[in-house]
Amino acid sequence: MAQRKKRKTRSDPWEDGRLGADERFVAVMPEEENARVDEAMGLQMISIRLSKRLIDELKVIAQHNGIGYQPLMRNVLSRFARGELIQVLRQQTEMATLENRNTLRSKPGRVRKVA
Repeated sequence: MAQRKKRKTRSDPWEDGRLGADERFVAVMPEEENARVDEAMGLQMISIRLSKRLIDELKVIAQHNGIGYQPLMRNVLSRFARGELIQVLRQQTEMATLENRNTLRSKPGRVRKVA
């Protein structure tokens, strides 16, 4: 059998900082392009005031996870909103079910077995 040569694995230039870290290649994105990127990603800029302590804590957590604190905050808020929305929908479903049962019981002349 022929022996294969091992390829040297190269690190990604973006990941190891060879690209993107040189100030010669840094520029402010034009506002129109920035707006197109936000629209494509479904993002909207907001302004929020948080305690410095909370921001510092989020920065520590983000650094531990290898991400920036703003993406971490988006992730935290998304997870919270999703969990709360599930609870709200469950409560609304339970309330609608109870109302439906009460409506069926209160109709005269009809006898229905309700599970």
